[in-house]
Amino acid sequence: MRRVVCPGSFDPITNGHLDIIGRSARLYDEVTVAVLINVEKSSLFTVDERIEILQTVTKEFDNVKVRKFHGLLVDFCKQNDIPAIVKGIRVVSDFDYELQMAQLNYRLSGVETLFMPTNPEYSFLSSSRVKEIARYGGDVSGLVPDLVHKLLIERLRS
Repeated sequence: MRRVVCPGSFDPITNGHLDIIGRSARLYDEVTVAVLINVEKSSLFTVDERIEILQTVTKEFDNVKVRKFHGLLVDFCKQNDIPAIVKGIRVVSDFDYELQMAQLNYRLSGVETLFMPTNPEYSFLSSSRVKEIARYGGDVSGLVPDLVHKLLIERLRS
């Protein structure tokens, strides 16, 4: 069975994330979306909320499961018998950073990293930008799944 992990904080998940997950689901037998628990970072949605959102927006993919992890991604991969990481690359600066992480992860564990170019429609998109736009009342519909759009509006208005 060909397994891969798509890691991230997904706070919130964007259509760019969903595109990478969906494309990975077509290429691999099993895709684990791994939600990072980062206690040092203040998040808009809790880890459990993000997991629930991800499970909802990826339900069309029978081979996608959502899990949370803390610590090193390569340890999560080894514990779950996942030999490869898929990372979406938007711009050259993403590649510079992710290449170094990929080389370090391989050195630490032998886990491979595969880079998937982002659909040009989403090359400008990031969770932090989506939150900023939504926080100031901008329209983020079309940038995030409908459920996330609704939840963002609710969360930021309260």
